[in-house]
Amino acid sequence: MTTPEQLTTFHRHFAAEANNRAWDLASIPDRTAGETAAMLTAAYAAAYHWAEVGTPHHHARAHITLAHALTCAGQPTAALAHAEAAFHFFTTRGGEDWDIAFVHMELAFVSAALGETAQHAHHYALAQTLGAAIAEEDDRTAFLQELARIPRP
Repeated sequence: MTTPEQLTTFHRHFAAEANNRAWDLASIPDRTAGETAAMLTAAYAAAYHWAEVGTPHHHARAHITLAHALTCAGQPTAALAHAEAAFHFFTTRGGEDWDIAFVHMELAFVSAALGETAQHAHHYALAQTLGAAIAEEDDRTAFLQELARIPRP
């Protein structure tokens, strides 16, 4: 029988693994249909596992991952709701310096996919500024690598 502590450990492990898998698949420039399906499945799996054991910050970060995966999959309308949920959370509750940078990056990505040029430019500029100010070098480097994959206004 699985103990509650073991179950929590499993959820945390699979949340992180699924999240990382979604982002890895999203970074493939010419994803196959199968890779796109796996990316979406991984993003939803991460959100599920974080919903079981994560903090509100984990839930908001799961919205960022979902927004990214859905936009990559050509579903920006669905992605917008997730990006907006994350934006609302991090602008009202706070987070790490990279959280709000990622939110603006996702809003820029979604806006570009929706053809909203003014919103795309606005959020991209904020993402650039906030991303350059991320204190931890590894976090800043990871963010800037992701931002480089987003269409420029």
